[in-house]
Amino acid sequence: MISIWSAKLKGIRDSSKRLADQWTEEQSPKDVLLRIRSFYLLAGLAGGIFNPYLSSMLVGGGLGSGQVGLLLSIGTFISILVQPVWGLIVDRFQQMRLVLLLSVAIPGLLSILYQSPYFLILIMVYTISTVFTATQAPMADSYALVAAQKANTTYGAIRFLGSAGTAVGGYLGGLYVSQYDVSLIWIPFMLFNVLAAILAFTLPRRSDESRILNQSLSAGIKTLLTNRLFLFFLGGSLLVNQTLTAFNSYFVLSFQDAGGTLQLAGVGLLIASAANIPSMLIAARVIRRIGHEKMLLLAAFAYILRWGIQWLFPVPSVMLAVQLLHGLSFGFFYIAAVEYVSRITSKHMQATGQSIFNMVFVGIAGIIGNLLNGYLLELGGSQAMNLSCVISALLGSLLLLYVAVQSRYSSSVPQS
Repeated sequence: MISIWSAKLKGIRDSSKRLADQWTEEQSPKDVLLRIRSFYLLAGLAGGIFNPYLSSMLVGGGLGSGQVGLLLSIGTFISILVQPVWGLIVDRFQQMRLVLLLSVAIPGLLSILYQSPYFLILIMVYTISTVFTATQAPMADSYALVAAQKANTTYGAIRFLGSAGTAVGGYLGGLYVSQYDVSLIWIPFMLFNVLAAILAFTLPRRSDESRILNQSLSAGIKTLLTNRLFLFFLGGSLLVNQTLTAFNSYFVLSFQDAGGTLQLAGVGLLIASAANIPSMLIAARVIRRIGHEKMLLLAAFAYILRWGIQWLFPVPSVMLAVQLLHGLSFGFFYIAAVEYVSRITSKHMQATGQSIFNMVFVGIAGIIGNLLNGYLLELGGSQAMNLSCVISALLGSLLLLYVAVQSRYSSSVPQS
């Protein structure tokens, strides 16, 4: 009798799974496009509300800035290690939808534990959350690339919603923490992540481009790392982008250190994210006029200017106004860097090149930046942190200048 009921239950489960897969796989390109755009918006809202205030919440819970930097760095380091594992899992079990769903659901549900007073528990929560969050971008981007192709639109027109969500989320986060205690910022974060998870469940089970996530790094790392210009480019990107953690992780703390309020900090986050939008829209036009290398130098100079102004004038009004440079610094740099990597790597090594770039630009730069800037913020305040960012961006600019000069020289040499 038990075996009969087990067989019936298994049949019901299999039938439900087939119906669910049939329902999602038969969606029109426009349906998928709408859902992935909505996913970017919800995920952007969640991140925009929560991420800038995470350090404030942790410091309010009793941690020092140095401890916060250590916590963030540990999570980022582990996320670098697990990214290839996620690729293998997706390829082996063909579960892109499930992995994307978990990438928002797990961090959202675990966020309630950030109220714990124990440092070890906080490290575990952030690390587990980061392990799942690490796979969100490649999974969502894979869906977006296919949706854009099938719906005859561009990837930027889809990804744009993520930046818009982050901009609005940063502002709403400021309003929220001005009305409620910052320790409760996990509530809207959980809400938007759960909504994003529900939306992810309505996507097709896997993207047509899912195999791009499985391309091995080992096959191309040796070739790319013998390219001297590529190494100088990575070094410049590392030195420039590690400064961004002074904004992503510590802007709210440094803004309060300068006498600003949490509500005004939300305005600053809104300005920065909104500044990305026009920059991303005109980036392709600027690159066509001046080239990738000069665009990278222009963006690096914007980083130097951004941190230099805040170092010289550490007052809330200036710190708000200078966020207008976020688009010229991060927005221009990221787009130019991604396209530069695509240009200098061969067709069969595109995924490898982008993976290495992201590991350096996001992963290693994030670890170094969180540790260094958190330590400097605790040791010498926002002044010490901003001065360090000026120096780091300047050194990165020198490496990128070498790349630009050598690239120009190489292109001017007649090919035999």
